[in-house]
Amino acid sequence: MNSAALPADTTVLRGAGPATLGGAPRKPRTSAAPVTLAGRRQTAFARARHRLVIGGMVFAAGIAGLALRLGDLALLHDRPTTTASTLAMLAPKRGDILDRNGNELARSFEAFAISVAPRKLVGDPKLLARRLAAIIPEKSEAQIYAELVHPGVFRYISRRVLPSQAKAINDLGEPAITLEREPERLYPNLSLGAHALGYTDIDDGGMYGMEKALDRRLADVATRGTPVQLAMDMRVQQAVESELGAAMTEFRAIGAAGIVMDVHTGEVVALASLPNFNPNAAGHSDDNSRFNRTTMGVYELGSTFKALTIAMSLDSGFIHSMGQKYDATAPIHIGRFTIHDDRGHELRKWATIPEIFIHSSNIGTAHMAAELGAVKQRAYLDQLGFLNPVQVELPERGRTLYPASNNWGEIATMTVGFGHGVAVSPLHLATAYTALVNGGILHPATMLKIQPGAPVPGKRVFTEATSDKMRALLRLVVTSGTGRKANTPGYRVGGKTGTAEKAQGGRYAKHALVSTFASAFPMDAPRYVVIAMLDEPHGNAKTGGFATAGMVSAPIVEKIVARIGPILGVRPDMSRDIDITGLLGLIDNKKVEE
Repeated sequence: MNSAALPADTTVLRGAGPATLGGAPRKPRTSAAPVTLAGRRQTAFARARHRLVIGGMVFAAGIAGLALRLGDLALLHDRPTTTASTLAMLAPKRGDILDRNGNELARSFEAFAISVAPRKLVGDPKLLARRLAAIIPEKSEAQIYAELVHPGVFRYISRRVLPSQAKAINDLGEPAITLEREPERLYPNLSLGAHALGYTDIDDGGMYGMEKALDRRLADVATRGTPVQLAMDMRVQQAVESELGAAMTEFRAIGAAGIVMDVHTGEVVALASLPNFNPNAAGHSDDNSRFNRTTMGVYELGSTFKALTIAMSLDSGFIHSMGQKYDATAPIHIGRFTIHDDRGHELRKWATIPEIFIHSSNIGTAHMAAELGAVKQRAYLDQLGFLNPVQVELPERGRTLYPASNNWGEIATMTVGFGHGVAVSPLHLATAYTALVNGGILHPATMLKIQPGAPVPGKRVFTEATSDKMRALLRLVVTSGTGRKANTPGYRVGGKTGTAEKAQGGRYAKHALVSTFASAFPMDAPRYVVIAMLDEPHGNAKTGGFATAGMVSAPIVEKIVARIGPILGVRPDMSRDIDITGLLGLIDNKKVEE
């Protein structure tokens, strides 16, 4: 038999040749089966090795092909770029808000919503409610228990839970409780700048302040990856809120407002309204705390308007020199109305422009306004933006109050001239005062930072010559008039006091005052306007019982300027000042009441 013809897995047994070929065949040896099995194993191993080699070659070929393709993409084609959609996926669900120096004012992070399927609850609801209340202190045990036993199929136990709280809840092991990620808006500075920043709702939509004004930009996938930078300087904001709060407490006022504004750009560096609220928990605040007194509140701001009346008269050519005199000898009687000067401010003579201004004479200013006339007065107020809600990005803006055009007669013109019969917001006043001192250009207020070199919108309202004269007059009020308590050493502050009775029940309430000091510094080269207002302050022993602006609001400005001057790069300089010597020669030596 030819061994080549045997099956491949057969082992041929070989003995002594002749014996095998002739005679009877020998009986096979008993070891033949094991030998055959061993051969089969060797053949199987050989076949497996063969298959592994082929498989390895195929795998190596695949790897080589992939490497060649990657090389082709890298060398012969454009490299893949980061797309807008990729960036949007990486960006937070809502854009960050920063102050002008890049400090964080608002940001988003991932929190958790805790919900329950009451019908699938496994554990004891009373015990579970007790444990959950210990983890989520803002929810009471009773509130949580009510959700756990609710007949519905789905209930929220709490929203915006921190990751550490979520982990503790998850560790309770209740399968009916679900933890779902959701974005959380965080205001790391708590109530600082709350009325400017605003807040979002439970679904991260802007509801108030700049959060509402910029809602589309902050939420849009195309823009939310880039933070929005406000004009606010949080250091200045803190100083303004601190000094306003201290004065509000000292004089038992029901509210306060403060503004710091760049006179050359209109940027609102600080905007404070008190009482304020914590935007992290806006729902726990009341309407009074959320009310923005700087933009939503409109007030008769009293004698601060006298600066505007003098500027209008100067600009219109009715006042030819600072030595020009107006009749302040006696009260003005028109029909059933009488215009008089406050006690202690009576001049009882024909007075010069500086005398009328530093003594804050209603009578003298009323004569100026009458000479100017209703048409020109209204036109100037319109140019200053006083006949419309204040121009700013914030949605919370109050409607101004002023006489109807068919009722803007002589008496209305006179009273508007000294700040009565017209109600505007403190931000209106701040914007107008920037034009008074910066050379006559009105820049609309903006809450957004204006980048260096960017165009600054503005329009001319007063001539530069008028602005120069007003700066000297405003400085005179602080050195020699009703604003002496605002005279921060070395900062050359200028400004005007304004004390007005609030209208209540159709008449003016003598003991419900709005006391305002409108100022700017340094007057020889103005940089910033500062407004401080107290709503219904009460005098104390230190003020002799008076709650007038010179006694309660001017000191606030003095302290604010001392704190923010170095922050804003304005250093005190006792060797510099605006020249007011010519004005000093036009006033008498009568002491001016504050």
